[in-house]
Amino acid sequence: MLNIAIRNARDRDVDAVTRIYNQGIADRIATFETRLRTPDELLPVVTSGQFPCTVATIARTVVGFASTSAYRERACYAGVAEFSVYIERSWRGQGIGVVLMDGLCRSAQTHGYWKLLSRVFVENTASRRMLARAGFREVGIYQRHAQLEGNWRDVVIVEKLLDDPSQ
Repeated sequence: MLNIAIRNARDRDVDAVTRIYNQGIADRIATFETRLRTPDELLPVVTSGQFPCTVATIARTVVGFASTSAYRERACYAGVAEFSVYIERSWRGQGIGVVLMDGLCRSAQTHGYWKLLSRVFVENTASRRMLARAGFREVGIYQRHAQLEGNWRDVVIVEKLLDDPSQ
């Protein structure tokens, strides 16, 4: 059994978060992004007081992160956030994502969010299974949502109501 600790991200985590995010970009299974990012670009994600970002650590080493961002600018959506979750390649498939998402959901709820949502590549079955175990439901599919390296990709919309005990 892994001893996974979840905590809010700190500025000193930005190098690990950048490394893990860049793995996700390179793998082409989790994001439409194709350009690798720098720590300076991701520092606002890690340190934003408005949008929670959590990290999973094992033996004090960051092995994954989950972050939130704005959903829409309209005031009626102020309690809805989009999320992203990435796990270090060598630690994938070991249950870290479920624990990490539980921590992100708790943090988001304490920040006043009532719902988290995201889009996942249809073929990313590992992420879809992990999110289902974390209480997210699949709402539908956006077909031809965007292109990645010239190929249209479909995405599954997932959501979780943070104050719903049935989820």
